[in-house]
Amino acid sequence: MNPYKTLRSVVRFAPIETDPVQRRLARAASVADLRRIARRRLPGGVFDYIDGAAEDERTLAANQAAFARTTFRPRVLRGLEKVEIESTLLGQPLAYPMVLAPTGFTRIADPDGELAVARSAERAGLPYTLSTLSTRSIEEVRAVSGGRLWFQVYAWRDRALVKEMIDRAAASRYEALVLTVDTAVFGRRERDVRRGFSLPPAIGPRTIVDGALHPAWTWKFVRSDPIRFANVVGRGVGDGASPVTLSDYINRQFDPALSWHDIDWLRSVWSGPIVVKGIQTVEDARLAADAGVDAIALSNHGGRQLDGAPAAFSLVAPVADAVAGRTEIICDGGVRRGSDIVKAVAAGATAAMAGRAYLYALGAAGERGVDRVLEWFRGDIIRTMTLLGAARVADLDRALLELPD
Repeated sequence: MNPYKTLRSVVRFAPIETDPVQRRLARAASVADLRRIARRRLPGGVFDYIDGAAEDERTLAANQAAFARTTFRPRVLRGLEKVEIESTLLGQPLAYPMVLAPTGFTRIADPDGELAVARSAERAGLPYTLSTLSTRSIEEVRAVSGGRLWFQVYAWRDRALVKEMIDRAAASRYEALVLTVDTAVFGRRERDVRRGFSLPPAIGPRTIVDGALHPAWTWKFVRSDPIRFANVVGRGVGDGASPVTLSDYINRQFDPALSWHDIDWLRSVWSGPIVVKGIQTVEDARLAADAGVDAIALSNHGGRQLDGAPAAFSLVAPVADAVAGRTEIICDGGVRRGSDIVKAVAAGATAAMAGRAYLYALGAAGERGVDRVLEWFRGDIIRTMTLLGAARVADLDRALLELPD
């Protein structure tokens, strides 16, 4: 026996990967892995802005815990030959039941920011929601995407400015407006307070040291266009040309007197679907359905506003029972796997919404990271539904869940 030949028969050396992005992605098998990579690659203040939440961050933790507490009741021997994960939302097709949530200041994670996310969403066949406080404009995002785009609206005190942005969204063929209703005042995000974090990040002794420890991010940041609130540049409300504390900016610019009457005003200036994001009780879900909105997003702003608010997923079943099909339901908060999306739909949601998951991916590996997460979600849903014995999204119901009391 020749030991050298035996060794050669069992030892295989993987080819050396020269692409650093691909090397990072090869080390990741989950959103949690991408979060760890993003934490290493991003300056501490930037990562904490993405990752953090209000006060003790109990609601942030509760969003994921609500999914974890709910287990499946798999059915076997169902004779499945094929699993179909396509669905619809607002009367239009979805590759699978998910929407990419609005996230402000996306370019702090990667210079392409919203452009990268919009391109990934189009490839995945999913809607992407552009934030009012995006760092790429309504028009710039449409220029790179032929896919489904939604525009998220905050209630600025200057309603003429709101109308101008809505008109621009209509001209750029955005499909729906997402009115965010949980920011009457800005939540106290204590990680940002401790770091003195501003947007865009201000240069000072601490940020210089942080930047030196994260040279790849810093090099991209200094070589890219300045980060601005792209949708309000030149509108006299502050566009981020000078660093601002986000809480001060929002408390100064946003209207705390937003009410249900504003839905009627939105209808007077917008002819498309309206989604109300930030519903956190059964009572308000009923009022939204009474107001005739096309969809509601059960959301606590990712735990970034009121610490102690209910987990979004825990509201899905009671809200679905209360509105009885009068409006579609989106579950926003805590989605980290495709199995979470399956749980949300089985509990009564039309779709789920995710934001942090793709921000971690963007910070870890840019646009290819977002592609990877959306591919994972798709594969997760197919695998989960197959193991549950559900052939179509329409087959997902509460009989497949063990919901906590």
